[in-house]
Amino acid sequence: MASAALQFFAFILALFGVFGAITATLLPNWKVNADVGSNIITAITQMQGLWMDCTWYSTGMFSCTLKYSILSLPVYIQAARTTMVLSCILSTFGICIATVGMKCTRLGGDHDTKSHTTFAGGVFFILAGIFGLIPTAWYTREIISNFLDPTVPESSKNEPGGAVYIGFISAGLLLTAGAIFGTSCFTKQQRAWIYPNKTQQQFPTAQQENNTGYNLKDYV
Repeated sequence: MASAALQFFAFILALFGVFGAITATLLPNWKVNADVGSNIITAITQMQGLWMDCTWYSTGMFSCTLKYSILSLPVYIQAARTTMVLSCILSTFGICIATVGMKCTRLGGDHDTKSHTTFAGGVFFILAGIFGLIPTAWYTREIISNFLDPTVPESSKNEPGGAVYIGFISAGLLLTAGAIFGTSCFTKQQRAWIYPNKTQQQFPTAQQENNTGYNLKDYV
């Protein structure tokens, strides 16, 4: 029961991780530049994402421009696109596989098959977390290095947006869920190896009793 509850908790973490990865991939605020200027009425906020760039005006107007050209984008944005999409795909497959292998479900066949399926789901979650962690860390590094560069003008410096933080959190949730699924599978196998089945231990005892009985009859 404790292992089943732990797997269910890891499944909930994985669900939040999947939703977070998809949300971070689609949000346009990976990079934020707030240019207030001399007048608060004309303040604008420029946001750059993986797929579009948006500008928000203090008057309430909001406009976005899609990034159609892939080759014109920097390398870290192209890599972030690829890895984030892979993270979403792998985490979705992990959800489907973990659903079959969890103890609280009646899918997946016998005991050993469900254990292997659970381990496979944990591997998918760990891979998805790694693919989600790489672009967020690389993107944050580019923002910080650009911000600390003295040759870059102040108007061109940016700060990490909310999508970066969501990407970090979702990657952590996926890694945690994958570790829990894998650990629960290994713990169960280790207990079966350390503590063998009781029925297997009863046969030598019964056999010893029979041998003892025959010995007593021989002496009588």
